[in-house]
Amino acid sequence: MSNELPYTKSPYFHIGRAADLEKRSDRMLYRFFEMVPGLLSWGTILGAVILSYFAPVAAAIFIIIFDLYWLLKTVFLSVYLYHNWKRVRHNMNLDWRKMLLNLKHEEIYHMVILPFYSESYEVVSKTIEAILNSDYDLKKIIVVLAGEGKNEAHANLIAEQANRDYSDKFGYFFFTMHPANLPGEMPGKGSNISYAAERARVEILDPNNIDYKKVLVSAFDIDTVAYPKYFLCLTWYFLTAEKPYQSSFQPIPLYNNNLWDSPALSRVVAGSGTFWQMAQQERPEKLVTFSSHSISFHTLYKVGYWQKNMVSEDSRIYWNAFMAHNGGYYVVPIAYPVSMDANLAPTFFQTLKNIYKQQRRWAWGSENVPYILFNFVKNKQISLNKRIRITFVQLEGYWSLATNPILILMLGWLPLMLGGRNFNQTVLSYNLPYITRNLMILAMAGLMFSALVFWTFLPEMPKGFKKRHKLFMFLQWLFVPVTIFIFGAIPGLDAQTRLMFGKYMGFWVTPKYRADEVKS
Repeated sequence: MSNELPYTKSPYFHIGRAADLEKRSDRMLYRFFEMVPGLLSWGTILGAVILSYFAPVAAAIFIIIFDLYWLLKTVFLSVYLYHNWKRVRHNMNLDWRKMLLNLKHEEIYHMVILPFYSESYEVVSKTIEAILNSDYDLKKIIVVLAGEGKNEAHANLIAEQANRDYSDKFGYFFFTMHPANLPGEMPGKGSNISYAAERARVEILDPNNIDYKKVLVSAFDIDTVAYPKYFLCLTWYFLTAEKPYQSSFQPIPLYNNNLWDSPALSRVVAGSGTFWQMAQQERPEKLVTFSSHSISFHTLYKVGYWQKNMVSEDSRIYWNAFMAHNGGYYVVPIAYPVSMDANLAPTFFQTLKNIYKQQRRWAWGSENVPYILFNFVKNKQISLNKRIRITFVQLEGYWSLATNPILILMLGWLPLMLGGRNFNQTVLSYNLPYITRNLMILAMAGLMFSALVFWTFLPEMPKGFKKRHKLFMFLQWLFVPVTIFIFGAIPGLDAQTRLMFGKYMGFWVTPKYRADEVKS
């Protein structure tokens, strides 16, 4: 029996960009699909400007309709957030060991891959310590510490210290060094963890006759801190999933490792990312793997691991598996958190720069759009209804990211500025600012709920902080109109514009700092 799924042999399966295709017609089609997100976003923005000048009445009506759409969208997202918040709190209080009593969970291994580049040993060890403190049989945990050959000296130092501290603590503790400049690879997390997974298969799983179907692989960022019950929870979801080998498993990313040390803008951006993931978990038909996620080694091996020639490996692995299974692949939301770092750098302005670059890298996930559309053209075994629905969901998502904040914060006034004297003398012109203002006030009321949810996830306040700092954690959400524009729409447009013009991005590693490093 072949270890590959039929579609993995397709020449379209591991496309990174248009140039990877052999046929000129295919390259042209893929290149067009690369332009689609940027064309939609820029077309909307420029269209609103042009419409405001030549047809200000139509522009004003469009703006009012859009504001109503945004209000309804905010209401729905707040409802989803509320339900997931209840689900997360419920799951965190469950006795997962008791939940597993009637399931054959003792044979399940957890392979945790930890790619690192230049992070300090303090960052690495905190992540490993969290795994060590897990309420799970440590003999069934395989820790794979994955260093980069481009930073070999540092990787070896980290590996030596980690080996001294942890080599005898787990069932298997394994170090890999991803060679630099391998042909067909882009330097980054995807190529590193793919190499690490294959080395672990050859040197751990096969020699010890460990069944691939009994190994769950968690691809963690190096700052990912697992809660004590996390692997029990993940095991339960895996064993009770309807199609465990056609599913990935997605936790909630909480960026609270260093929350009290990070500036307010960083906290708001991080919290907004958490809330978006929570809302998406209530809509699993729209959910795609993000950052730290888990997948059966059996499935991972059959699809050829994570793609090595692109940036967004965390979401692309889902689309790879989706195409390989002809649309019969799913993301199981586990409504349980893992803790990660909010952006923090030695200076405030460097922190802002890092936030922007991280958001742009995440927005570069729009590189999945041409992959999805091109494979939908080629793979007719996926139902037409599913192809249409997913196309709409993906395009609307990236379009909203890049355009909605701009439409809300800037373009609402364009008909008044560009519409001329005749329009400015109409009743519609007089009422437009009041209508848009009132609709936005209603929409922004959702911030209050977001602030309350954020409050419930706050880690314990460190010594030296005062009660007023907790108040700031609530008031900081007033920055949302700024953050969704500067750290949402702008990096979104930046990424889509680069993709539109074929100015491809490489993988940017978000620097990880601790408070003592920043203060020193």
